[in-house]
Amino acid sequence: MVISEDLLLANGAHYDQYNMGDTIFHEGSAPKFYFQIVTGVVELNNYSEDGKEFTQNILSNGQSFGESLLFNDKVYPMNAVAKTDCTVLKLPKKDFINLLIQNPEASAQMFKCLADRLYHKYVMLFNNSLSEPAAKIKTLMDYLKDYNSNNDKYSFEVPFTRQQLANLTGLRVETVIRTIKKMESQNLLKIEQRKIYY
Repeated sequence: MVISEDLLLANGAHYDQYNMGDTIFHEGSAPKFYFQIVTGVVELNNYSEDGKEFTQNILSNGQSFGESLLFNDKVYPMNAVAKTDCTVLKLPKKDFINLLIQNPEASAQMFKCLADRLYHKYVMLFNNSLSEPAAKIKTLMDYLKDYNSNNDKYSFEVPFTRQQLANLTGLRVETVIRTIKKMESQNLLKIEQRKIYY
């Protein structure tokens, strides 16, 4: 959790419910709220002119999204879409800025969150330049597993579908499926009941 629910509520946040498939904000709209997921999964994405989806990130319980845009006057460069039914805490921008000014611990936690996001962007930017599909998938899984407290082999259940892995790495879903099977034969991961463990 980036900021405690109690602190957010004490500073004027409220709960919003979103159904699976609802758009929380659109690319090109002005940022007006801090969003933090209580329950559910939210995807940040873009669509190319030909309708192809590019996934920027997939976030879940306790994570925030779109917060970096509250510190400048730019519009959202992506969409936020509920991938499951979601409960999200929303705090108006002005109240969010005041919360950070008045709570140094929350401010420090927000800086750490933003630093982690920048790190992720750097890793994925380099990752997208790789030509080998297995290297792209391994780099993504290494990054995701880094947030898991247990780093034993096969201890991390990858929370994404093959399609989501394709969207995150810029690969075709068929390539992801083939590469995952190859990685399993090399004992880099294991598959149990269609779930990937890394």
